[in-house]
Amino acid sequence: MAGNPELSLYLVFLATYMVTITENAVIIFVVKRNRHLQKPMYYFLGNLSFLEICYVSVTLPRLLLGFWSQSMTISFSSCMTQLYFFISLMCTECVVLAAMAWDRYLAVCHPLRYPAIMTHKLCLQLLILSWAGGFSISLVKVSLISQLTFCGPHVMNQFFCDISPVLSLSCTDVSLAETVDFVLALVILLTPLLIIVFSYCCVLSTILCMPSVQGRRKVLSTCTSHLAVVMIFSSATLFMYAGPRRICPSKLNKTVSVFYAVFTPALNPLIYCLRNKEVKESLRKLSHCGAVRALSSALSTSGCGSS
Repeated sequence: MAGNPELSLYLVFLATYMVTITENAVIIFVVKRNRHLQKPMYYFLGNLSFLEICYVSVTLPRLLLGFWSQSMTISFSSCMTQLYFFISLMCTECVVLAAMAWDRYLAVCHPLRYPAIMTHKLCLQLLILSWAGGFSISLVKVSLISQLTFCGPHVMNQFFCDISPVLSLSCTDVSLAETVDFVLALVILLTPLLIIVFSYCCVLSTILCMPSVQGRRKVLSTCTSHLAVVMIFSSATLFMYAGPRRICPSKLNKTVSVFYAVFTPALNPLIYCLRNKEVKESLRKLSHCGAVRALSSALSTSGCGSS
């Protein structure tokens, strides 16, 4: 391993990757295991956690391998593959977050009609639309970028293959690729964001009209965690992809990209666990059951079990 800076970065990114995988895997396990969480909101949450595992696995393993081997080189085909999956998963997450906001709007503003509208079939259709839309938009973007000519030097000022650093390496006219990327970024980022803003404006209006303080707190506990995740993700992605390409300083771009590509997937499960009472209660029950099973196993092994 190289000097201390490389070793420190390697350990930080390795720890973050392991924590992210573990946290999101626990969320998936809790949602699948607890029958009280078999609701559309947690169905979306489990899918979001799976999405986060895929999202962080696109960039971090390759980065860790580079730190370990002391070689940050990547082939053009590998770079395009990484770029395709990274953009696909990011676009998919935008739509999934919008679907989760719409689910909360129906649950809070139309509670009587909610079970009839938000069926398992509709949830599945929304998720298929999210994944298909994200991967389709990314295919258009990456197809245009892959057709450009790259003359060198082939050195990116970024720790993974992202659109702006890759475009900066091209020695041909990138105006078409930049324009298409900017338009599609606005569509895939702003459309879900508008749905989220509309949904939560309606939810807030309904909450303010609730006569019960306890009812307000219960609704807020299920909505604030999702809203916090939306704010973190949207602010970072809008900064990176919905602004002019050559204005932001590269160091600031790298800092923001590290935040949303590496640390946000690790933060999201913590936000849901800390802010959502149902998830916290399910985790507490599962951990308690695990402790009871471990104690019973220990007693049986030591011969203290009942005969």
